[in-house]
Amino acid sequence: MEIAYVLIFWYGILHAFGPDHLTAIADFSIGKSMKKTFIITVMFAFGHGLMLFIFAKLLQEYSLPSSITEYGDMISSTVIIGMGIYLLYMVAANKIHVSRHHHKGEEHVHIYFGKEHTHSTSPDSSSALTMGALMGMGGVRGMLITLGMLQGKSVDPTMVLAFVAGVSVVFVGFGAVILQINKHLLTDVKNVRRVFATAGVISLIVGSQIWLA
Repeated sequence: MEIAYVLIFWYGILHAFGPDHLTAIADFSIGKSMKKTFIITVMFAFGHGLMLFIFAKLLQEYSLPSSITEYGDMISSTVIIGMGIYLLYMVAANKIHVSRHHHKGEEHVHIYFGKEHTHSTSPDSSSALTMGALMGMGGVRGMLITLGMLQGKSVDPTMVLAFVAGVSVVFVGFGAVILQINKHLLTDVKNVRRVFATAGVISLIVGSQIWLA
């Protein structure tokens, strides 16, 4: 049975490299601190794995048409497109702001949406969990194909944890790349808006390609 967990873990790594997943992580992590980025990436991975588990179990236990997985891809692409539209709107409406302050002798740059800057991580983590779950619907087919290689093994919670671990390796690593962008590029309002606008456009392109595929 150990080979099953290794394969699921490896599938999680390969699955996480999808442009839609990396785009979503980038959208959520841009402008965030190291702690927030780590929380976001892990919550996204757990939401993703949970939804894959639920849908894979449903497809295994009930005689649902295989075409139902196509709707998962549509939902994933809609989420990415929606995030892109949201980011572009925030840029166009001038709702992205930069705040600088000193803490323990070091200058900190914080980026926030709306009128007031807060340090709460709850909205970010819950949103990442929800988005990860919604986008998890688009990976069910790959999960079932991988399970087919395991001679009909059914999905169990341990397999989901192995998948989440694989996905998290890539997500956290990519989040570290975004942290470098945050540190070196997001130093003033002009650069912040450029980066968010670029992320929004990329989200629209990636989401549209998935939708039309």
